[in-house]
Amino acid sequence: MLARLPDVFRCLHARDVRYVVIGGVAAIVHGVPRTTFDVDLLIEASEENASRLLAALSDAGISSATLTTPKDLLAHEITIFRDVVRIDVQTRTPGVDFAGAWERRIERDVAGTKYWLLSRPDLIASKRAAARPKDLEDVRVLEGSDG
Repeated sequence: MLARLPDVFRCLHARDVRYVVIGGVAAIVHGVPRTTFDVDLLIEASEENASRLLAALSDAGISSATLTTPKDLLAHEITIFRDVVRIDVQTRTPGVDFAGAWERRIERDVAGTKYWLLSRPDLIASKRAAARPKDLEDVRVLEGSDG
């Protein structure tokens, strides 16, 4: 999934957006054999960062980013951008605070494009707090692997 969005991640970094990849994509990168049809991002919930995020998404050709404002984005826990691929932007997520997740983030590279990823312990905490059956299965796999 990340390999399908190199322009998005290059633009996020060019605009200095503070984000971490969470959810199913993070689980896959950490070794969970599953599929997902979207990318979930947890962002620093500041107006400045939300503004940079919307500019970066627009730069990357995600036209739905022009349909909202930083204030509107921050007023919701999740904002969904449906374009080339679905990108869910979260201002908060169960079990993890952004400041701590940012400190513990992991850098990954896919085909020359850098992206920030939620750490394994934070991913487990997030999945455990969400407590949906698929999240609890991800926790079981994540805790059982060395990754």
